[in-house]
Amino acid sequence: MHSPYGLEIVERCTGCQSYEPRAFCKLPESSLRALETVKYSTVYPRGALLFVEGQPGRGVHILCSGRVKLSATARDARVIITRIARAGELLGLCATLSGEPYEVTAETLEPSQVNFVRAADFMRFLATNAEASLRAAEQLGRDYGAALEQVRLLGLSHSAAAKLARFLLEVGGSPNSNGGRTDHLRLALTHEEIGQLIGTSRETVTRIFSEFKHENLIQVKGAVLQLNNRPALEALANY
Repeated sequence: MHSPYGLEIVERCTGCQSYEPRAFCKLPESSLRALETVKYSTVYPRGALLFVEGQPGRGVHILCSGRVKLSATARDARVIITRIARAGELLGLCATLSGEPYEVTAETLEPSQVNFVRAADFMRFLATNAEASLRAAEQLGRDYGAALEQVRLLGLSHSAAAKLARFLLEVGGSPNSNGGRTDHLRLALTHEEIGQLIGTSRETVTRIFSEFKHENLIQVKGAVLQLNNRPALEALANY
């Protein structure tokens, strides 16, 4: 079954064919059946807000497919993107567990299927499903690691070029069928959004992209970017 946005819809968790190795929903069948009784599944277009920073934490959003950007806003309206969430992740987990407001805003970068579970239902689900509790704890650990990596990116990279190189390498860090890393990336972020992610201006991102292309470090065709020289980018990113 497909949505109006061309996205294939997964109607039942027990029949999902997702291959995300760290997905929260890679649970025993009994737990998946319990999850299906408390979830509400929705397909969103690009640019939809799942929740907004400062709103009460109503529950968790399980990202079945698509990508979501998580961002925080300063009082002077400056925006920083904290990370990009991918299929299989729990969004709003910290706020739901702590009872605090959402600490970031979640916005879809592309058509996405999302399962929502209300806070009270999710807490009961964790209390009666040990494997789900373990997966939630693992997600919190990865979120913490991602936050530290973001601090390292913003605070320890010596230049905007190093930050952009590190960003490209991380986006291209997913494994391919040969066991290596893919060098073909599909960028859903604008130059302004990349700037918000690495802590620099849109103009600087555009300039460095041009320099990288001129030096044949990368090649851009539409929304697809190819890493032509991964070792040079790694050296630039201070890996």
